[in-house]
Amino acid sequence: MRGRCRYGVGIREVRWLARGLIGAAVFAGCREAAGRETRYVVVGGNADRGKAAITKYGCGSCHTIPGVRAATGMVGPPLMMWSRRTYIAGEVPNTPEFLVRWIETPQAIEPGTAMPNLGVTEGHARDIAAYLYTIR
Repeated sequence: MRGRCRYGVGIREVRWLARGLIGAAVFAGCREAAGRETRYVVVGGNADRGKAAITKYGCGSCHTIPGVRAATGMVGPPLMMWSRRTYIAGEVPNTPEFLVRWIETPQAIEPGTAMPNLGVTEGHARDIAAYLYTIR
């Protein structure tokens, strides 16, 4: 039972949960309300660079992404209204910290997911996340 707490939860899961709770707490202050909508701000991210990074990493090969001309893929889910989504891949809350980690290493969050690890740097992941949060 090495690597598991007394409740049978793995250390890895506890770490992800802790990161998510900390990330949610940190970024809760970065949410701004616009009517009923909530918008996240990704610290260190730039939406314009994110749009370019989406093209660079070929995200549009699998996803349809509003505002990115060549992003018309049908393999992964369409990323319409991303800023209104509650979960990322049905696994973790849709917060900037989790989204950045998902873009960097999706297999670490959901082992066996069809989304490949594309070698996205943390900086580019922050930029991509910043762009995705502009999609309403």
